Amino acid sequence: MKPTLVSLSQDEFDLAHLAAPLPLEELLPGDRPWEVEIGFGKGRFLLGRAAVEPGGRFLGIELARKYYRLAQKRMRRQGLENVILIAGEALYLLSVALPAAFAGVVHVYFPDPWPKSRHQKRRLFDPESVDLVLGLLQPAGRLFFATDHLEYGGMVAEILGSHPALTVKSRQGPWEDGPRTNYEAKYENEKRPIVRLEAIRTDKAGDELIHPLTGRSLHAASRLPD
Repeated sequence: MKPTLVSLSQDEFDLAHLAAPLPLEELLPGDRPWEVEIGFGKGRFLLGRAAVEPGGRFLGIELARKYYRLAQKRMRRQGLENVILIAGEALYLLSVALPAAFAGVVHVYFPDPWPKSRHQKRRLFDPESVDLVLGLLQPAGRLFFATDHLEYGGMVAEILGSHPALTVKSRQGPWEDGPRTNYEAKYENEKRPIVRLEAIRTDKAGDELIHPLTGRSLHAASRLPD
């Protein structure tokens, strides 16, 4: 099993040698809220944001090791000192490695929809896992999502829209800053339909983030006879 790696502009660490949750304020001190991208691919959007917001702090998660290495090279070549890159599985990192409510913004663009039923437990946006994504956000934090998989996009819109801690809207048309990933640029050129969603965490600090559907299933499971 490959180690989970954490990369800064000058250093790289094995996650196993760092504290849990990750001591982000020690790794990258500052007073600005974090922006997180889950599945940053080759780093086009994440590194671009870090370059235009040198006072901000950015963290990216990517499972594909070759893309992580490519983004790492680009980060170091550009001299970006306000970025942390993590090579690892997102659900694992969200559940055990990252602190709660540290991010002002979370971006998720064109995640694997895992269309086969036996793989759907790997989805980031499922009633049983969406709390892990939302748990990164500070109150009033924002989530941005996009996919070209219309069925999955509809499911994500329903999951987010039925969450009491969120205000959600569907965005018609492209982002103001243009395509945010290579996939998005390609799909726009192909005139392929894209689902884009924006959500704001509207609850108060400390309120429950478990999705109502998950809450009901957990309650039912707790009542099963021995």
